[in-house]
Parts: sequence; C-alpha cells; structure tokens
Amino acid sequence: MNLNHINIVVKDVEKAVHLFTQHLGFSLIVNRNSKMAVMENSNNFALVIWGQELNQKENIPEYPENFHIGFYQKDEQEVWDIYEKLQTEPTLQFESEPKKIRNTFGFYFFFEKLMIEISVNPFKDNIAQRS
Repeated sequence: MNLNHINIVVKDVEKAVHLFTQHLGFSLIVNRNSKMAVMENSNNFALVIWGQELNQKENIPEYPENFHIGFYQKDEQEVWDIYEKLQTEPTLQFESEPKKIRNTFGFYFFFEKLMIEISVNPFKDNIAQRS
C-alpha cells in the first residue's frame, strides 16, 4: 500500500499553486476557481490544495506544532539551490539558512502557517546498507 495523496488547507490557493509548481516539482492537474486545486509530482503523488474559504472560514489555517511536510534532496548542493530559488518569494518565512539538522542538512520555511522542510535524505545510507 502506498500513500498517494494529501490534502492541505491554505488561505491563498493561487500562491500555494505557484509555490508547489514553480519550486517544489508539482504540475497542476486542475484549479477550481482558485478555491481548490489538485497537483501531482513525478512520483504520481497527488497534492490537494483546499482553500480555507471552502471551510467557511476567513483566517489562515493553523497546523499542530511540529507538523510539516518535507522534500528530500540528494545532496547539500540541491538544498542550497532550492533555498536560493525560494529567496525570490517575498511571502515565505525562513527559520534559517540551510544548516545541519539532526542527522541531515537542510532548512525549514513557512508558507502561511504550514511548515515545509527541504533536506538531504537522512535515511538513504541506512536503506542502502539493508539491501
């Protein structure tokens, strides 16, 4: 069984679509009047962007403490490349520049109140050793 999609709630669907298509490797499948969008990446993973207004709410959605989504990269240079590219987006908030995090290298940033991690896969060496 594979995890094949996730639904995240945002206030601004258009800005989320821009972030995920321009910087995080997703392609837009459908955008329903900027209230809900469905995207997919090269691994056939679907990301549903649900506009908060569909919940009859006006505020920016809250997420539980430490909840985040993450994107693994193959090496530190890819992490730096994404970090530099994301610096062009004025609405994003960064905790810091890329650095050592636990047993990997990466950084966290926020889109609205959604925390997103970009890091080197900390498990790739362990997976290779088990094969």
